[in-house]
Amino acid sequence: MLSAKSLFQEILANDESFALFCSIAASGESQGGWENARIAALVPESERELAPKITRHGADEDKHGRIFNALMKKRGLDPVPVPPETDYTMLLEKNGIGLAHEQLGRDERLAVQDIVTYLSHSRVTEQRASEQMDLLRKHFADDPDIGRAVKQISNDEDNHLAYCHEELLRFAYAGHGRAIQRTLRECALAEIRIYRDVSLAVMANMGRILGWSKAKSAVLAAGIHAMYAYERLGGWRRMVSLEMPERRDALGGPASAAPEFA
Repeated sequence: MLSAKSLFQEILANDESFALFCSIAASGESQGGWENARIAALVPESERELAPKITRHGADEDKHGRIFNALMKKRGLDPVPVPPETDYTMLLEKNGIGLAHEQLGRDERLAVQDIVTYLSHSRVTEQRASEQMDLLRKHFADDPDIGRAVKQISNDEDNHLAYCHEELLRFAYAGHGRAIQRTLRECALAEIRIYRDVSLAVMANMGRILGWSKAKSAVLAAGIHAMYAYERLGGWRRMVSLEMPERRDALGGPASAAPEFA
């Protein structure tokens, strides 16, 4: 019987699929780290108090990239090239979601609306990250090889999501509510499509490595399409709601250290 747990167990048990999984994850986290570092450096003067939190967000993302690389190193594996069709972060950027890398590469101050766009994009993508890590934590929190990494990253992603909620509500109260809702909706509808396409590409690559039958691959692809149908019909709305989080000032301190892997 196919289940999320059995699927992940199969991927994690094989060195080649494990290396691809970790390489895709590490690449996305490293890109997120760079983006947040640039945004922190370019924050408008009126929002300078937000810069340390954005810096912390980027530091967490960099840490996650190091964790995934450490997991590979622990098994004597090297990172592998990331197929472009599986590069979630870059595909979001190419589809106009978030702030363009070309803009972030210039030494020009961002506008307040750019910060609203950044936070809205993060609200959507951190929802996805939080849910994915919660699933891994549910099944692998006690795993001797990846359990500590899963718990650390999951906790960080929950912090990131709480931070986005809190800061977006602050901007909404300051008069940006309509722009926030419009941007959240645009980001969410684009994200669910890109996530579907990336999921299909990742599963195709995993299926090639693990020798999955056509029937098994077809069942997994059908599940991904069914998830997209649910999200397109209304599931995307969970990504655009805003409520004051229980974790207040979740990124108000320094980033925690990455766990050590022997």
